[in-house]
Amino acid sequence: MEDIDLTDLDRFAHGFPHAVFDHLRERQPVWWHPPTAHTPDGEGFWVLSRYADIVAVAGDSSTYSSESGGNRSGGGTLIEDLPADWAVGVLLNMMDDPRHAGVRKLLMPSVAPRTLKLIEDDLRQRAEILVDTALEQGECDFLLDLAAELPLQAVAQLLGVPQADRHQLFGWANVALDYDDRELGEATARTRQAVAETRAYGAKLFAAKATDPGDDLMSLVVHADVDGRPLTEMEQAMLFSLLIAAGSETTRNSIAVGMLALIERPEVWRSLRADRSQLDGAVEEMLRWASSTSYNRRTATRDTVLGGQRIRAGDKVTLWWTSANRDATVFTDPHRFDIGRRPNPHLAFGRGGHFCLGSNLARMEMRVLFGTLLDRVGGAELTGAVEYTRSNKHTGVRHLPVRLSGVGD
Repeated sequence: MEDIDLTDLDRFAHGFPHAVFDHLRERQPVWWHPPTAHTPDGEGFWVLSRYADIVAVAGDSSTYSSESGGNRSGGGTLIEDLPADWAVGVLLNMMDDPRHAGVRKLLMPSVAPRTLKLIEDDLRQRAEILVDTALEQGECDFLLDLAAELPLQAVAQLLGVPQADRHQLFGWANVALDYDDRELGEATARTRQAVAETRAYGAKLFAAKATDPGDDLMSLVVHADVDGRPLTEMEQAMLFSLLIAAGSETTRNSIAVGMLALIERPEVWRSLRADRSQLDGAVEEMLRWASSTSYNRRTATRDTVLGGQRIRAGDKVTLWWTSANRDATVFTDPHRFDIGRRPNPHLAFGRGGHFCLGSNLARMEMRVLFGTLLDRVGGAELTGAVEYTRSNKHTGVRHLPVRLSGVGD
């Protein structure tokens, strides 16, 4: 156990370390991770690796807070403590109820299935253009040209961001989320600039929506009241940053890692092309397989016991969703990619009150893009090395060089 360091990002530079978590689930499913030279704040934290424990903690927000607990002045959902003045209690994913529930209630109609159905045809047309362009080129970076591009266009449309600005926002989000030039808990001049520019862009957008609202999510936010009061300027700014990041990060990784699984298993691709009724099951398995959000943190609000371990108020508790999605007590042969897996109660979107608001959108984007690929693409192969993200927070790839061939090729 002394060799395990989940804060050493080099351990994640070639994909999620599944073997480490296989060991943790078997030997110490509720494990105290001691601080190392890589650990932010210089303090240890609890690591939950089994499905049942993670579901239990995710569903008990009174004991395990998304904000803080004990005598902490900071908190949040990362391993490192974030401050209360701009993150904790301000960011939607770092809020507890009742404020959290109120903001979610405001946003939910905009991402409900009935609402999203209105943009599905437009999304399909966009997917067709992207796939046809990739086929014409022959070779592409599947991550940038397809997996990232379609969700980025969709989130720009939903938020009311001009499509011409989407790549700038994408670039800022990448810089803010990536760890290619830094370690956990560190900020660089580059990341600070990206965060500041995103906030400045959001402030201008909200000012424009305040005087000239449209039929989009940000117009709704700037004019809405939550529990009798409007969102503060900081809440608006942080919500915009969160939605840009969430809309451009997790789904693209699920798409890219899902495509990689299909490239490595051409027989599954052929099976899907022959029987499109398997597509929904394939999307769910891709979500489980990719598990794009590796973990979230909670903070214990009181002394409690979990898995025979005594957890004290103020302790950091990390929920490793990717590990839960490979738990053999829930998923038969969990390290096998199986598009026919039934049931498939994966936790790719989390569980409990913080279940991902964008789950319906992500599923629709994946169905539309893979449906279009199956219509137009006969096969795909890698043309170079896959570049993975260097992050213990988001599992995915940064570059996926691929050659696509048409149906008749």
